[in-house]
Amino acid sequence: MESRGSAISLHKVEQTAPALVSLYKKAGSALDRHGLAGQRLAVYLVLDYSGSMRPYYGDGSVQALADRVLGLAAHLDGDGRVPVVFFSTEVDAVEEIALADHAGRVARIAASLGHMGKTSYHLAVDAVLEHYLDSGTRLPALVVFQTDGGPVNRFAAERYLCKAARLPLFWQFVGFGNTRSSQFDFLRRLDELPVPASRPVDNAGYFHAGPDPRAVPDEVLYDRLLGEFPAWLAAARRAGIAPD
Repeated sequence: MESRGSAISLHKVEQTAPALVSLYKKAGSALDRHGLAGQRLAVYLVLDYSGSMRPYYGDGSVQALADRVLGLAAHLDGDGRVPVVFFSTEVDAVEEIALADHAGRVARIAASLGHMGKTSYHLAVDAVLEHYLDSGTRLPALVVFQTDGGPVNRFAAERYLCKAARLPLFWQFVGFGNTRSSQFDFLRRLDELPVPASRPVDNAGYFHAGPDPRAVPDEVLYDRLLGEFPAWLAAARRAGIAPD
């Protein structure tokens, strides 16, 4: 389904990225369900490049998530590209995925990177903030932040996320791996960070895609990516953080 007022038309997706047509249609339906049809947003993807992520790069799970995010972004941003931050102990790369060159793009970028380290969330958050501010856009942004473990520095991660709440970015965390792992306790507690004592609005959500993220139906994934965004957008507008 082509969402009303989509940034990129179904016809263009059919021409430039035919393998993403089904995802594009499902994303359009999800945007309609959540009252976001016609909305213009910047979309970012943050990918965990830590050592434990090796199997998810190898089996195509990371590429599959990137394709799904690109199918969603085609409705929201007319340039057909999504900035992607790869992070581990440091920020390993800031790249782009595009409709016209999406197939295998994640694997090609990952193959050019070095050692797979640990999970420094705060550096990845800072890289997105820098890119967003440098872009000069005033659009709100949806940041899909994928990881398979908790941050190496919880204090820094919390501080950077609270700092980021002053800007119109919503951080939707996506967990890969064991749903019962204590590694995700930090993400599970995000909603408990006080508003407005620590941050002006609740600017983050979390859901777990399980040990086989590719098995999550596209419709379910899109609903989870978008589920908390409308409430955040309304709150950010009331607070003068996001433009009307």
